[in-house]
Amino acid sequence: MRAAAIFGPGCSAKDLKSFQQNSEANWLIDLPAASDQADAILIFGGDGTVHRYLPQLVELQIPVLVVPCGSGNDFARALGLRNSRDSLAVWHKFCSGSRNVRPIDLGVVTTSIVGQDAGGSSAPHYFCCVGGVGLDAEIARRANRLPRWLRAHGGYIFSLLPALVRFASVALKISMPRTEHQSALVARTAKPIMVTAFANASSYGGGMKIAPHAQLDDGLLDICIINHMNKLKLFCLFPTVYLGRHLSVPQVDYFQAERIKLETEEPQDVYADGEYVCCTPIEVGVARGALRVIVLEPALRC
Repeated sequence: MRAAAIFGPGCSAKDLKSFQQNSEANWLIDLPAASDQADAILIFGGDGTVHRYLPQLVELQIPVLVVPCGSGNDFARALGLRNSRDSLAVWHKFCSGSRNVRPIDLGVVTTSIVGQDAGGSSAPHYFCCVGGVGLDAEIARRANRLPRWLRAHGGYIFSLLPALVRFASVALKISMPRTEHQSALVARTAKPIMVTAFANASSYGGGMKIAPHAQLDDGLLDICIINHMNKLKLFCLFPTVYLGRHLSVPQVDYFQAERIKLETEEPQDVYADGEYVCCTPIEVGVARGALRVIVLEPALRC
């Protein structure tokens, strides 16, 4: 067997040693150039590291095993991988010939190309967990400035208060274009929002269950919108998000869609998997079965 290893920030070949033991794999350090160069890819890192390699991983279609070593590991948790020991157990099962590979969906963000006719769009930006516009994007921007060790120990929470103090509601228009299962265009008038999250997995920010009903393989985005509210009330709301109990709050809207379009009066930053992606206006959709992942059990529901 041939395997490739990719190391995110703070990771190195020493993290690979336990995976090399009792394995007859020939190892390539770095991303394979072609699909016939490896039978599996191991990614040592967090959500940001996975995010940066998604376009190549989608093209290669080589099974991927995530080893959670990053400051944010929400994608690994969605796959049932809480730590490197879990990943090692999954790796041994894969090496023994088990068919523990599962195709999962990815979210896709595209943005209009300025100066071109309507319908023009950029290259797709894939994401594995959650993307957003509004306060959560500002929190992600601030968290990325923190030292890595601090990001790994509550960076999202440390960034919440300073981001909230300076944040102003964003006037956002959301529409759901016609799809295979929806014959009519559905839109809502632009309203001031605090957070708009579009989710492929249930959590982000180190365990915040912003979209508790999201699944990695249902072909749908879960959309969570926190409409304008008092900042103190919003600050008090955030602890409930870790338990997924925010959906009962009147200012919170939650629904599923195959595709959505987000438009703002002024361009707003869009973040996904904790990384800057682009600015609004954007369309967000689902790439069904775009990524093959190595999991403990092939019947994955997240």
